[in-house]
Amino acid sequence: MKRSEINGALRWAEAALDKAGFRLPEFGYWKPEDWKTRREETGRIRQTMLGWDITDFGRGNFETLGAVLFTLRNGVEGKPDIGCPYAEKFICLRKNQRLPLHFHAVKTEDIITRSGLMWMELFGAKEDGSPDRENPVPVDRDGLRKTYAPGRRFEVSPGNSVTLRPRLYHLFGAAEDTIIGEVSSVNDDKTDNYFAEPVQRFSDIEEDEPPLRLLCNEYP
Repeated sequence: MKRSEINGALRWAEAALDKAGFRLPEFGYWKPEDWKTRREETGRIRQTMLGWDITDFGRGNFETLGAVLFTLRNGVEGKPDIGCPYAEKFICLRKNQRLPLHFHAVKTEDIITRSGLMWMELFGAKEDGSPDRENPVPVDRDGLRKTYAPGRRFEVSPGNSVTLRPRLYHLFGAAEDTIIGEVSSVNDDKTDNYFAEPVQRFSDIEEDEPPLRLLCNEYP
């Protein structure tokens, strides 16, 4: 991704969150130089990868495959003294934008529509780790058990959520500009994403202008 594209997506997401009444922690508004001058006090933020995360998953088509994420709180698996034993994110999607099909081997998460309209498709995972495109998928939605045909698209309106347990393939996107919440067990984006599409979790960046904010994988 070009840095100018990241900066544009970030400005849009900040405005969308502000319009919806969501404010970020103090460090969410820091400039790059703040991370250098406050490096000694930000060790836990850096260890738990809190903050901005903007990616096109290495596919170069951010308008359709990509997301702006912000991790508000998180911990480190096996290190209970660092952060907290749970995670929370915002995921900001433009209309017709989606995330790739993937599952987590460890993390359980609730994906919650905060504003706009999210759609989702689900698949089980076969023993070899590939998506099961034949068998129905049971899933909990706000305490109610639902069962969907594999890959059947369904909508999740504001205030509603879907609980995604380990090894449940999920694909979700936005029918209109949408803010999604994620509440989960500890999140590890370096090791606990298993994609059914050829993608990379963090984008390579072409520096065509100065960064507006640093991303969570860029801290000094």
